[in-house]
Amino acid sequence: MIAIINGKVVTVTGETYEKGTVLVEDGKIADVGAEISVPKDAQIIDAKGCWVMPGLIDCHTHISNFNEPRTNPSLPVDGNETSDPITPQIRAIDAVNPHDYAIEPVRNAGFTTVCILPGSANVIGGMGTVIKLRDVETAEEMEIPGKEPMKFALGENPKRFHGTKGKLPVTRMGTAALLRQTLFEAKEYSDRLKEAETDPSKAPKPDFKLNALVPVVRGEMRCRIHSHRSDDIATAIRISEEFGLDYTIEHCTEGYLIPNTLKKKQVRCTTGPFLSHPMKQELWNMTLENPGKLSKEGLSVSLSADNGSQTAYLPATVGLLIRHGLSEKAAFEGVTINPATTLKLEDRIGSLEKGKDADIAIFDGHPFSSLSVCRLTMIDGKVVHDTLK
Repeated sequence: MIAIINGKVVTVTGETYEKGTVLVEDGKIADVGAEISVPKDAQIIDAKGCWVMPGLIDCHTHISNFNEPRTNPSLPVDGNETSDPITPQIRAIDAVNPHDYAIEPVRNAGFTTVCILPGSANVIGGMGTVIKLRDVETAEEMEIPGKEPMKFALGENPKRFHGTKGKLPVTRMGTAALLRQTLFEAKEYSDRLKEAETDPSKAPKPDFKLNALVPVVRGEMRCRIHSHRSDDIATAIRISEEFGLDYTIEHCTEGYLIPNTLKKKQVRCTTGPFLSHPMKQELWNMTLENPGKLSKEGLSVSLSADNGSQTAYLPATVGLLIRHGLSEKAAFEGVTINPATTLKLEDRIGSLEKGKDADIAIFDGHPFSSLSVCRLTMIDGKVVHDTLK
C-alpha cells in the first residue's frame, strides 16, 4: 500500500482537505480523507506543502500523431490523412508511438490520460483513441479500449484542404451536405445490417468506411465535432439532432456568442487552444473569457491545449483563464472530471474517490500557477515521475 500524506488534497467532486491522506492499493484509490489511518507497512509519500489532485486529463490532443520532432516539415503529419475528405476508417491508434517526444514532458507535467484525435483536415477524420500515458512498449498497453470517438470537422479546414483542389467541400454548405450524405448512407447501411440479423439475404455489400460509422449513427460512439465559429456550432447541433448523434463541440471558440442556444441544448464543450493568434477568420473572436462565460451558464466545459508536447503548459494557461473569469472550481473540473465524462470514463478517472484508478498528480504549489511544478505523477498506482525525493 502507498500512503500520500500531509498534502492539500483536492478531490474535485468532493471535499478539499487542507491536510489530507490518499491511500493507494492495487492500482486503485483505497481511501481519501483527513482522518485516515495509515497502515504501518505502507510506503509513504510525504506531500507536505504540496497540492494533491487527480491526474490531469486533456480530452483533445494530437500527441504522437502530429510527429514531434518533424523529420521533414514539408511532409504531412500522421494525424491528417488528407487524401480524402471522408476517412472514418482511419484510427489514431495506428500512429501512436509510446516513445514519442511529447509523451514524457506531458506525463511529467501531471497528465495521466489523454484522447488523441485525428486532425481537422477532413469532414470526417477518423477514430480517436484514449490512452493513459503509461511508460510501456506498445500503443496497446496505453490504450483504454472501447472509448474511441469519431472526429468530424466543420468550418475552414475541410474547405482549405479539399476545396482548393476543386473537390467537395468548397463551401460550408458543401461541408454540411457531404456530412449529411455520408451519415445518411451509414444509417442505411446500419439498417440493412440490422435486417440481416434475421434475414441474411438483406446484408449490404461490405463497406469499410460505412462500417466504421455504424456505431456513430446508432448513437453508440461519441462524435467530436470541430467547430470554431458560432454558425458552425449551430450547424453541428442541427446535423447531430437530425441523425440522433451523441456529440460534443470541439473548440467552441465563439460559444460565448450563443450561450442561450448551448444552454438550451446542454451542449458539452471542449474549449481550446487558448493562446493561438488569429491565423484564420474563424479565430478572430477568440477570447480567454470564453470558458468562464460558458461555465457560468452551467455548461460542462473541458479545457484543452489541442497540441502535442505543448500540452504540458496547459496548467499554467488555466491560470490565465481563471484571471479572465473562470472559477477555480470550474478550472479543476475542466482538466479532470469534465474531460473524464466527455471520454465516458467518469467512473474510473477524473476525481480522487475510493475505488477509482490511482491516477494522481502532486504539485509544489497551486497547480494552475506558472510558478508551480508537478513533482510526482502516478498512473494506476505506479509512480512514473518523481522529483519529491
